[in-house]
Amino acid sequence: MLRMLNAHRNAIPPLPLSTPVVFVVDDDISTRESLEALILSGGWAAETFACARSFLSRPRARVANCLILDFNLPDLSGLDLQRLISAQRSETPIIFVTGCSDVPIAVKAMKAGACEFMIKPFRSDLLLVAIENCIERSKAELLRRSQIEAMKDRYRSLSHREREVMSLVAAGLLNKQVGFELGISEITVKAHRGRVMRKMNARSLPDLVVAAARLGLLSLY
Repeated sequence: MLRMLNAHRNAIPPLPLSTPVVFVVDDDISTRESLEALILSGGWAAETFACARSFLSRPRARVANCLILDFNLPDLSGLDLQRLISAQRSETPIIFVTGCSDVPIAVKAMKAGACEFMIKPFRSDLLLVAIENCIERSKAELLRRSQIEAMKDRYRSLSHREREVMSLVAAGLLNKQVGFELGISEITVKAHRGRVMRKMNARSLPDLVVAAARLGLLSLY
């Protein structure tokens, strides 16, 4: 199997750095090797780990990714690792591929957010589809996080007064009411409001309200 895997690696050109990566955590070396070959055949990068802690020691991926996870591991259980991943790495969807056919465990995994739960031996075509779906979910989450970070950068560019105006305007106060709250004229409020809209890249008041909610300035979501 190792000779076949090495031949398969040599047949595939180097992948670009932006290529999505599929992680595998399974204590069985033959399973890791077969999954790695399958992942590479799908055009993704593959990284395999024999235990949960070795995976957790790997720095967080900067590209779209997902995790193929066994339930029975030598250190943490698959469900324990799933809980950690869900809390710390929301951009890493999980596919369970395991020899454990315990229905309650499968239900727990799916309720905790697993994308798929497959029993070994698995169908390669179904796993490839599941990986593709997870990679798309990961891309969407990374994009969402990138948008939030860009929004935070724009918010940091606001002056203290502009932040006050933004919060009050987004909360639904009229310019006259904002001026009363801050002790400034309505004309001054309008000037600050215009700068806030430009700096926050908000084309309308609803855009500004959404930005304020995502930044935690409002309790809408």
